[in-house]
Amino acid sequence: MLTTELLKHGSPEATIAPKPVTAEETLLCNMELPLRGVFYPLGFPVEIVTNEQAVLDAANDSWGYLRPRQIDSVVQLRISVSEGGGSECPPTPASRANRHLLSIVADADNQAIVDLKAGFAAVWLNQATIRHSLYLRYHFLEGAAYVLLCTSAVTALHAACVSRYGRGILLCGDSGAGKSSLSYACARAGWTYTSDDASYLLHGTDDPRVVGNSYQVRFRPTAKTLFPELEGRALTPRAEGKPSIEVPTSELPGLITASEARIDFIVYLNRGSSETGELLPLPDGVAIERIRENLYPIAEIRAIHEEAVQVLSGVPAYELRYRDFDHAIGQLDRLVRSHA
Repeated sequence: MLTTELLKHGSPEATIAPKPVTAEETLLCNMELPLRGVFYPLGFPVEIVTNEQAVLDAANDSWGYLRPRQIDSVVQLRISVSEGGGSECPPTPASRANRHLLSIVADADNQAIVDLKAGFAAVWLNQATIRHSLYLRYHFLEGAAYVLLCTSAVTALHAACVSRYGRGILLCGDSGAGKSSLSYACARAGWTYTSDDASYLLHGTDDPRVVGNSYQVRFRPTAKTLFPELEGRALTPRAEGKPSIEVPTSELPGLITASEARIDFIVYLNRGSSETGELLPLPDGVAIERIRENLYPIAEIRAIHEEAVQVLSGVPAYELRYRDFDHAIGQLDRLVRSHA
């Protein structure tokens, strides 16, 4: 009789219900984050709090060599790391935005919410992401930090920056126009190098000023045919995007660099259209409209950037038609000399 009852109702052990998962465990909302580091991308402080030392190590790889230009207006990344995930690299994240909120989602275990108004990002990752440092840095550390800084402190411009005789030039143009290679060619010729492809316009300044990654030059693989010193350099692995050769400026002897520059001219590059080089003034308003075309599409950020780029509206703008570097540099040199 007892046996029959046990068969009907199961063993005593089987009747013990599993411990329910709490809302706190499901939401991962109260994980202890005892580790802290402050880093300075573009010279601005980004505080990272986390429970995983490898996160701080990855941030140090990205920004550990950078020094502060200011120490207030901190943005914060809170990065919670859970166990699991295997050895496979998570998929490329998808980003979505609505008003002041931006999401970066790879899968259920690897995602971030960025609050652009609060200057804060909450990031949840598993160990699989931590094992793939380049992926972690590109998508979740740099991805979150730069979008926060590009709301509060700077506006990103698709432009290189070089200076001479105290006059700074933004080199603008579409992909393939030669911004990176011409900026490096200028640097080899004695110009001061600030950035090769991305310059960041500072907010709240009286005159237009940009900061850039003056610690590195990035080249397309074909640049080896233009600059013999690149021979033997390996392609730099990247999480996504075009393959490139990335070289610290410290490994390129003789370069003069500056992380910040005042902008006195805007020059749009038109490569291959002139045998000897030609610099043509652009009508008033043309350059600023081209810059506006590439501003961040989120309305809340775009409004900030629209106001910020107004500081460039009075900067003289030109189109540089050129075929080789010597002619291009000659035209730029005459431009800055005439206003030195």
